Amino acid sequence: MKASIVLYTSDLRLHDHPPLRAAVREADEVVPLFVRDPGVEKAGFTAPNRAAFLADCLGDLDAGLRERGGRLVVRAGDPVRVVRELVGATGAGRVHVAAGVSAYARRRAERLRAALDEAGAELVEHEAVITALPPGDVVPGGKDHFAVFTPYSRQWSARHLREPLGAPRRIAVPPDVGSDEVPRRADVAGISPGLAKGGERAGRARLGSWCRDGIGRYEDLHDDLAGDGTSRLSPYLHFGALSAAECVHRARAAGGAGADAFVRQLCWRDFHHQVLAARPAAAHEDYRPRGDRWRTGRTAAREAAAWREGRTGYPVVDAAMRQLAHEGWMHNRGRLLAASFLTKTLYLDWRLGAAHFLGLLVDGDLANNQLNWQWVAGTGTDTRPGRVLNPLTQARTYDPDADYVRRWVPELRGIGGRAAHEPWKRPPEEREGYPEPLVDLAEGRDRFRRAREKG
Repeated sequence: MKASIVLYTSDLRLHDHPPLRAAVREADEVVPLFVRDPGVEKAGFTAPNRAAFLADCLGDLDAGLRERGGRLVVRAGDPVRVVRELVGATGAGRVHVAAGVSAYARRRAERLRAALDEAGAELVEHEAVITALPPGDVVPGGKDHFAVFTPYSRQWSARHLREPLGAPRRIAVPPDVGSDEVPRRADVAGISPGLAKGGERAGRARLGSWCRDGIGRYEDLHDDLAGDGTSRLSPYLHFGALSAAECVHRARAAGGAGADAFVRQLCWRDFHHQVLAARPAAAHEDYRPRGDRWRTGRTAAREAAAWREGRTGYPVVDAAMRQLAHEGWMHNRGRLLAASFLTKTLYLDWRLGAAHFLGLLVDGDLANNQLNWQWVAGTGTDTRPGRVLNPLTQARTYDPDADYVRRWVPELRGIGGRAAHEPWKRPPEEREGYPEPLVDLAEGRDRFRRAREKG
């Protein structure tokens, strides 16, 4: 075959990339293509932090391709139109793409297939490029997806994962195919000051360091807010700069309880993708409606603003929200606490929180962000939908010396030890303007439970 096209979406890497390997194997020339899709930008999926990280990933991908004799082709516009034009210009017989799970990705694939059929070319969708196992590969009898994690995890763990592929050694790109400039982080405004560096090389370096030095302690430290024993690999997985399948293989090779706990988190990621693949509306609608009548009005709006700003009066919640603003990332335990506080203590709609997270999280995607929010709100797959996380109890357990709190809430640095978790018990001059609690925890919990009983 003279030429093939690889349409990059959320799979911005060279290693373990089945679409790229298939294209290189079958064709004399390959067009590695990324389309800046205005539909994606309009939907809000390119918030500044993700746009900056994406620029890093694209620049690194282009550099890796150039080392192999190729280059990345970047175009802007409707991806179906762009791909069809390139098929006509290059005579490409196939277009390879990683299968997505969102409603948008599926509509894009349907439109691509129809357009390529008319042009006499073929669309090849590759499964298990974005996830470790394809959505729908593990299903219960008579159903299209698992709604509970534990039975899914048992079957997922028993499945054989494909072996990771190496990066191609050489890639020939048609010389006459033009490209726009590759985006640069420096051109993105409004990014978080502590945003991590993106790209496959940065991701692979972090994965290597994690498997050598971090994974062995993960079981003991993954909930430690101040110690932050997490991998911080989620942004690289979100953009596909790392392969989930390769991460599983490397973790299992490391072995131990920490590796098992880390692989379980990768399984959770696949679980949420298979839920969204089966129920695309869950990105915006309750997966399991509870009859909620979420609070609205001026007081609710004021409380939502205080939550976004990290000024709820509960230091561990505020620390998590300020970490999000500064880094574009938040510790997973912090995500749980912030989400529980908004939805169950303040009784505000989970969609408000999910939208705020998507506006800042560098790893924010529909499957994990929306379905984790629903899990916490009790409208998703949690088998205990009424659980309420008490931020004081959680803080004493996961930030016992309040080091995480003092790191992100500087007003409280003068309060020693765990007393910083309850600053309202200290004289006002010791908390430097830090606010009183928005709501009494017991009152908030009882309000939530009464509302659920009515629903």
